[in-house]
Amino acid sequence: MEKYFCFIAFAYFSFFGLNAQIHLNSGIQSKHNLNISSNGRNNSDQSLTDYVDPFIGVENGGNVFPGATLPFGMVKLGPDMCAIDPQNMCYQTNSGYSPLDEKVLGFSHTHVSGTGGGSKYGNVLVMPFTGKLLLDDYSSLRFNEVASPGYFSLVLNRYQIKAELTATQRAGMHRYTFPKSDQSGIFIDAGFFLYSGQQWGENQELVGSEIKVISNTEIQGYNRVRGGWNMGGAYTVYFYARFDQPAEKFATWKGTELKENSNLEVDSGEKTGAVFYYKTSNQQIIQLKVGISFVSIEKAKQNLDQEISDWNFDRVHAEAVKVWNKELSKIEVETPNEDQKKIFYTALYHSMLMPVDRTGENPSWNSSAPYYDDFYAIWDTFRSLNPLLTLIDQKREVDIVNSMIDIYKHEGYMPDARSGNDNGRTQGGSNCDIVITDAFVKGLKGIDYETAYQAMIKNAEISPGGDERKEGRGGIEDYNQLGFVSSKFERAGSRTVEYANCDWAIAQLAKGLGKPADYLKYKKRASNWTGLWRDISFEGATGFIMPRNSDGSWVDNFSPLAVGSWKDFFYESSSWEYSLYVPQDVKSLIDKCGGEAKFISRLDTFFTKNYYNMSNEPGFFAPCLYSYSGRPDKTQEIVRRTLAKNYNSGRAGIPGNDDSGAMSSWYIFHTMGFFPNAGQDVYIFTAPSFKKATLHLESGKQLVITTQSLSEKNNCIQSVKLNGKIWHQSWFRHGDIKDGGSIEFIMGNKPNDWGKSNAPPSMSD
Repeated sequence: MEKYFCFIAFAYFSFFGLNAQIHLNSGIQSKHNLNISSNGRNNSDQSLTDYVDPFIGVENGGNVFPGATLPFGMVKLGPDMCAIDPQNMCYQTNSGYSPLDEKVLGFSHTHVSGTGGGSKYGNVLVMPFTGKLLLDDYSSLRFNEVASPGYFSLVLNRYQIKAELTATQRAGMHRYTFPKSDQSGIFIDAGFFLYSGQQWGENQELVGSEIKVISNTEIQGYNRVRGGWNMGGAYTVYFYARFDQPAEKFATWKGTELKENSNLEVDSGEKTGAVFYYKTSNQQIIQLKVGISFVSIEKAKQNLDQEISDWNFDRVHAEAVKVWNKELSKIEVETPNEDQKKIFYTALYHSMLMPVDRTGENPSWNSSAPYYDDFYAIWDTFRSLNPLLTLIDQKREVDIVNSMIDIYKHEGYMPDARSGNDNGRTQGGSNCDIVITDAFVKGLKGIDYETAYQAMIKNAEISPGGDERKEGRGGIEDYNQLGFVSSKFERAGSRTVEYANCDWAIAQLAKGLGKPADYLKYKKRASNWTGLWRDISFEGATGFIMPRNSDGSWVDNFSPLAVGSWKDFFYESSSWEYSLYVPQDVKSLIDKCGGEAKFISRLDTFFTKNYYNMSNEPGFFAPCLYSYSGRPDKTQEIVRRTLAKNYNSGRAGIPGNDDSGAMSSWYIFHTMGFFPNAGQDVYIFTAPSFKKATLHLESGKQLVITTQSLSEKNNCIQSVKLNGKIWHQSWFRHGDIKDGGSIEFIMGNKPNDWGKSNAPPSMSD
């Protein structure tokens, strides 16, 4: 997602590492942290959370959120750093975190994870300090960073304060250990929000904020912001905060004016905040807990009272670890390689951060349906994340789908991207269609598929008008009349090929719901990708998706290697990659390319010349294409090479933006040994990496995957047994595993004839 958002290359200093070996001169230690090891984990609970390193992916543009949160949690409490760009502007990533030598501005309660593009969230900032508070510069360098599921800590160098964070679903808890000081304090910035430094309309801007000191232990207020990555309307984050110790005095501020003993700053469109002052002894701990809501201050207070009823930070943290262990235990892997386990469970952790469960927190309408936000974006997640949830967390995926349908009922369109309670921005197709059909063909119950079908038909037939990036299908008039999106529309190439795949999703659902005429109609449209197929040759390959005018003429002088963005023919990819994007009908694609031999040669060129871009989603399925042409061994080879090159246990261990868990779920599937063709009930066998993997399904049954004779040299599948039956083909259906079962791989050091016959199904079969 929006890889054009790049980081400035600064020097990286090793004291940001996980090894908390640097000690403050003051000897500061948290006396309430006796049961917490230096990595923030409970020593008595050695479990799957021990393999999770939230810092994997904070570098290399991974943009993952390393702070404290729960699975799909609304509160994502973490640090916000200020990075300085060449124009000396302060900007923050969407995760709030900067891996560089940049200063901490404070700790806010809302973030997204793994996203690119413009800014979003960073609401309700808290910052402890010592000495005189300077509103124009309160930032601090940091060290001794520690992160684990449900926990984050660091030391603020400027103030000699240790900050520790933990979270529940809708509340955050802060624990600050102060040095001895007559001038200590904690302030809340009600007007803070993340700023990305970008200049093309994707920044957030403040609408207003308000803060009120209720007593010397309580503060409440709100933060209202609009814009950001999805260019959405205004959203409001309300908060209610409580301190465990009364302040000696307090103040409020607006803009840059600090007002002693004032208790209220009303909304006048400016930033507001409040400060609580203390005199602290050495190692004195002050705790703060904050409830947030997107509905009201009263709801924020209710969230806090219901979720954190006491002041036991370690209990809240331990509960978070317990919740995470329950979620992570849905897949158990066995391998002697501890590093591999660390990468896997961190990937599984990252796959459970978004979208965000805000059920009961919808400010726009009342509904009994679940409510999820931060689909950021389905263009990223439909290919691997949603299929993963369908496999290991069916109830969650049903809730997500029902939330999408409920948004359609009240706003007129299902989201393809959504954040801050507002749809936008659609990057390619209406890929929500594929999420719906993926759920249907895999048998998920409890979904109103008839209403979902109506939403899909609206996507396919009705122009969204106005802002065509917001929702629906831009350029749909051309697509339906001409059989392709013409060059007068932006992203015409991406849209055409993606709409065709989405139409196959509609056709499958139409067939399942007993609508044969619609099935034939949309099955025909699912071949519209051929409307932009031009028989030109480039580097030994013939036939590419190329731009075309509405009169049918071709746009000349367009390079198959040109990579575009929002206003271009392709979105974040090239014709080399998008010309291979026909997952609904690979058989027809092979024919268009001149047959299996030429198709294999084309794929060889694609991968050997590095036209394949693993850091972007359009090529997610590309390694599996070899299996459609009788070369599953090459699928295995490319997958293994890609895994080794792009994933590791370091801070740059994810290939670019994690995109709400898209990159992480891609890793999970392939290391288990199969990958989904999203929107279909088909999986392709790929490259098993574990001696054993056990998936604990929602039904209580298990899918057990075992791999024999696996080694660095023995990495080619020799044979497979599926549910005890010898399995000769390189694919299987969801029905084969939905009720549990077994997959048994036998590996060897050379490819054999396994999987070469009976290709995976295509639409034109």
